[in-house]
Amino acid sequence: MAMCKVSASLHFDNRLPSSPNREVSEETYWLPNTDVYVTDTGLVIRVEIAGIRREELELTAEGNRLKINGFRTDGCREAKCKFLVMEINYGAFKSVIEVPPGYDLSRARAIYQNGFLRIDVPELSRPSQKPHSVPISSEES
Repeated sequence: MAMCKVSASLHFDNRLPSSPNREVSEETYWLPNTDVYVTDTGLVIRVEIAGIRREELELTAEGNRLKINGFRTDGCREAKCKFLVMEINYGAFKSVIEVPPGYDLSRARAIYQNGFLRIDVPELSRPSQKPHSVPISSEES
């Protein structure tokens, strides 16, 4: 099963908006940790994105590619601080996952819960080549 995900942890892209409400500018973006696995009913894509509001996420399916864009705000630290360790990424992120043949992105469903985005992609029954958004629901725990 061939699958491709952008693999480096930090990228530079002058075409990526930092969020849907911000201007396009030159900036770095990061990649969230992602698991992709197969179940009896289809493919599951699980993305670790704690601290991001659902409104700051955008999922787009086009052909066999799932594009995940978002923005994590760095609003929890004081303005004048010195980091001893900084491992949490903030700002824009972008991930593109190429889904292998046999799965139907046009019927994908996403849920965002407890800091994880889960996208369920059922097995193929009828393909769609039109680009479309994937709605994200949230479930209170």
